[in-house]
Amino acid sequence: MSLRVLSLVLLAIVVQRAAAASKTKEWWKDAFIYQIYPRSFMDSDGDGIGDLKGIISKLEHFVDLNVSAIWISPIYVSPMADFGYDVSNFTDVDPTFGNITDFSALTAKAKALGLKVILDFVPNHTSDKHPWFVNSVKRIKPYTDYYVWMDGSLVNGTIYPPNNWLSVFGGSAWTFNAERGQYYLHQFTTGQPDLNYRSAAVITEIDAALTFWLDHGVDGFRIDAINYLFEDIEYLDEPRLFRPDLPVDDYETLDHIYSKDQVETYTLLKSWRKLLDTHSKKDKETKILLTEAYTDMPQTIKYYDAGSNIPMNFMFITPLDNRSTTRDFKRNIDAWINDVPKGHSPNWIVGNHDQHRVATRYGRKRADGFLMLAAVLPGTGVIYYGDEIGMEDRNMTFNETVDPAGCNAGPQRYRLKSRDPERTPYQWDNTTNAGFSTGNTTWLPVHPNYKELNLAAQKIDPSSHYSLFKKLVALKKMPIIDSGEVEVILVGYEVMGVVRKSPDVAPVVLLMNFESYPLVIDARTWMNIPEEMTVLVSSVGSGIPSGVTMDTTEILLSAGASVILTG
Repeated sequence: MSLRVLSLVLLAIVVQRAAAASKTKEWWKDAFIYQIYPRSFMDSDGDGIGDLKGIISKLEHFVDLNVSAIWISPIYVSPMADFGYDVSNFTDVDPTFGNITDFSALTAKAKALGLKVILDFVPNHTSDKHPWFVNSVKRIKPYTDYYVWMDGSLVNGTIYPPNNWLSVFGGSAWTFNAERGQYYLHQFTTGQPDLNYRSAAVITEIDAALTFWLDHGVDGFRIDAINYLFEDIEYLDEPRLFRPDLPVDDYETLDHIYSKDQVETYTLLKSWRKLLDTHSKKDKETKILLTEAYTDMPQTIKYYDAGSNIPMNFMFITPLDNRSTTRDFKRNIDAWINDVPKGHSPNWIVGNHDQHRVATRYGRKRADGFLMLAAVLPGTGVIYYGDEIGMEDRNMTFNETVDPAGCNAGPQRYRLKSRDPERTPYQWDNTTNAGFSTGNTTWLPVHPNYKELNLAAQKIDPSSHYSLFKKLVALKKMPIIDSGEVEVILVGYEVMGVVRKSPDVAPVVLLMNFESYPLVIDARTWMNIPEEMTVLVSSVGSGIPSGVTMDTTEILLSAGASVILTG
């Protein structure tokens, strides 16, 4: 039997076992969710910006990958001060992306193809162009208290902001509105005023918006910046941190104990859980909530009991980076698995629209290993568009920068803040604009490596990132990944191993070389695994072909290489 045939046989066994297991568990558990940044995924009309019809035209891509769901970043009506995260109408589609009919067509086709659709929801703030804010400025009821308004502090005849709070994007989190004669809170850009969730009317409005999209076929929501929804009622100054390396108005110079992570947030989430459960009963299928909160682990774990199915785990994104050791990863992975409440499952976020791409964060050689980790560890894996083909950040000049976080930082510091490098158009093929758009220009430049790094080329290459990821999706659906024992083991100080075991089933073993040089390891002794195992999949460039039998007492791992063994 050839190596290629043996590899296909192994994957066929995986899929058969997966089919048997899938009948007894919720659809998002031990599955992959794929995030789409719509501006950059596929442009259907040649204007250089991706849209809903573009996504519809590429839905078969996700069927080919066999991912379980797509998560679409904001498509709401917006002046695009923060590219859709500044919403001026929660219940309609911005013309940039299409219209509500297009969205209904997308969800209908997705369901016909067996795909779930998750929509990004942005409840912390609106655009300053939203009618609610326009009316709140004018003190028109009932909108008067829809936002966080405060008088300034008078010091020596000069009015200052109410406190020292800073915006995530830099500068004061307060802006004075001359018409109303008060400051409004904006924890992000000045064009994104924070909603006041101590107003019952605001909660009613947001509930109605969630219901609108549930009625239009979504299977759940990813809740953006959820830990910013409430602020301490006394609005006290936040403690200053000693950061001489940063400008005094940089967000990281304060300890944000009053402007986020307040206990009321969990109570509000419970009410949204109940709202989604009502629709779950109606549709006879669970509607899920993913919650985004860059916070510490204890705060994140609380979101499970408040109703989040996937409190997003960013340990692969921040603060871990290329300097992190195997011990760092083992400690954090063990903590996550051990702290998840009974009846819930972990999750592993490989990339997103706010962080450098995995291939840039960890380097080309190590990037596949993190996708493999997300596949082998129990729970849900979440990948960012382009991760499946190994897309990388594109360096931007300051003149090319459009992200407000980068623009606000200025020409000397924009590279530290801008999120543009990880948002470049998807690289479909080696034609004009990487097959993303027929237009003369694109909203962000295409990465120049698209001629070689693109989906079309990888589809016909059995050793490509794309071929690797397809195998990982199939692996993720194995019963042993769902219910098998998990153990994270350090092989020396350089290699991290993960062993999945289950009675009467061959184990699954992942080995990751974190070093920049090759290593020969005795995995048999360190990990108590069979002396001979078969390669299910290996990272691109590892030199280890799928299907071969390896002597686990003497495994050669090239620099940054990873391999998954079974049998």
